[in-house]
Amino acid sequence: MDPIDNRSFRKFLPYGYENQRENVLSPSTLSLERHRLLWLYLKNETDFFTTKKKVLHMAPEQCFLNRFKDLEHEYITADLNSPIADIKADITDLPFKENTFDIIFCNHVLEHIPDDTKAMKELFRVMKKGGMGVFQIPQDLNRETTFEDNSITDKKERAKIFGQYDHVRIYGLDYFDKLRSIGFKVEEVNYTQKISSEISSRYRLMEGELLPIVYKN
Repeated sequence: MDPIDNRSFRKFLPYGYENQRENVLSPSTLSLERHRLLWLYLKNETDFFTTKKKVLHMAPEQCFLNRFKDLEHEYITADLNSPIADIKADITDLPFKENTFDIIFCNHVLEHIPDDTKAMKELFRVMKKGGMGVFQIPQDLNRETTFEDNSITDKKERAKIFGQYDHVRIYGLDYFDKLRSIGFKVEEVNYTQKISSEISSRYRLMEGELLPIVYKN
């Protein structure tokens, strides 16, 4: 079942590049495990769906775009290349004033950005004091430190090592500390621990996936 639109299916579709995962892609919303996990967190643990906010959504996901637009938020989408984003913007040089946004979504973006430190600093700059962000990334929870190697340029080799040809690193557990070094308060939320195994299985979530929830004090 997909919690985003509450439609049920006998089975989800397979998805993946190097290592294809079975039964994970929703046929209706095209959501993956991470999208459904975030939806449940926002719905159950925040006031995102009930209180008007000023929201920045970097590289907006198709499964969220129209649903978030329909809410009462002042909702702005931005990306350097995406045709569905409102504003063409470089995440390392955002065209917004500091302390602008209540909520920032930046999910599965930073692994594409060579200078992710600069991107994180920009996200911190444009977030309001008291604001919140969700910065999901593909993360190897068995890896203590992030791995990147700019000398690997072959697309097939990059896909093999980084999981996708246009990724520039594999984030480890030190990702959270890097966000803290920028100035964010970070919560490493294992939300599947709060969800029964029956519901987690029904929604096809990834057990143990950590949500990086960040705040600007």
